[in-house]
Amino acid sequence: ADCTELAIDGNKKILAATRPTFGGNLMATILCQTKRPQMATVRPRVLPLPAPLPKANGELITHLLEMKEEDIPVKVVRFIPSEVQFNIEYADVIVSGGRGVGGTDGFKLLQELADRLGGVVGASRPVVDAGWLPHEHQVGQTGKTVRPKLYIAAGISGAVQHRVGMSGADFILAINTDPNAPIFQIADLAIVGDLYEVIPE
Repeated sequence: ADCTELAIDGNKKILAATRPTFGGNLMATILCQTKRPQMATVRPRVLPLPAPLPKANGELITHLLEMKEEDIPVKVVRFIPSEVQFNIEYADVIVSGGRGVGGTDGFKLLQELADRLGGVVGASRPVVDAGWLPHEHQVGQTGKTVRPKLYIAAGISGAVQHRVGMSGADFILAINTDPNAPIFQIADLAIVGDLYEVIPE
């Protein structure tokens, strides 16, 4: 369950399902060697959307469940609409900040850049844990999985828990003062520098 990558072992035609384990500190690839059928679930936005099939057709079958309301043990007491005005999972541009941003004031700079690019602000888990941004902004294993056209990671070291949530981006730009930051391993463009000098430029 909750896989971040699926593949087929070519030799044995076995499904290879990769998912976070040990609290997200490791990635494990699980092989179902003997039992069939093989099955796995993936979190939203992990896999790219397939191209539409214009000539595809099918039969729509309507089936009446014949259920009564009293048969359902769950009751809707009230509906509280979310105050969040965006869905980070489907944003084309995401400007994410990590602990290196330094605090809530630093995210004003990221918000300005996101506004200029027509995007939204994301965050790593330490940022959300510190209360700098609400959970709706969190990208990563315990947050949202995203596939934007552009992902800017500012002050994010790039722990595996964060990378599994954004590595499917079309283009990753990483800004970090540490030249050995793990985020640079998957970045298309890496800028070693202070984000407070780089982003205004």
